[in-house]
Amino acid sequence: MPASDVNTLYAQVRRRLIESGEWDQIRTAMCAKLNESGWADDIHHRSKESARNMDPLSFHTLLAEVSQRAQTIPLAVKREISGLIRQHIEKQFE
Repeated sequence: MPASDVNTLYAQVRRRLIESGEWDQIRTAMCAKLNESGWADDIHHRSKESARNMDPLSFHTLLAEVSQRAQTIPLAVKREISGLIRQHIEKQFE
């Protein structure tokens, strides 16, 4: 499938999620699962530690470090949220 078709399909699915209100439900579930797993606290504490040890303190450098760490979410959370999105997509094609 060409990249333009994938981008169009992604935009349509996202629009439907937002319009149906499921986007907010999925986002809320994801935030709750990340908090339950300790991921958010871990990112927060590691970021504070990096900022303390950085000399001179640089927002852009800190943001780059935090962004890199934040991309590694727990596999269980990733699977659960992917499942919620998959359920929505399957409902759209029933």
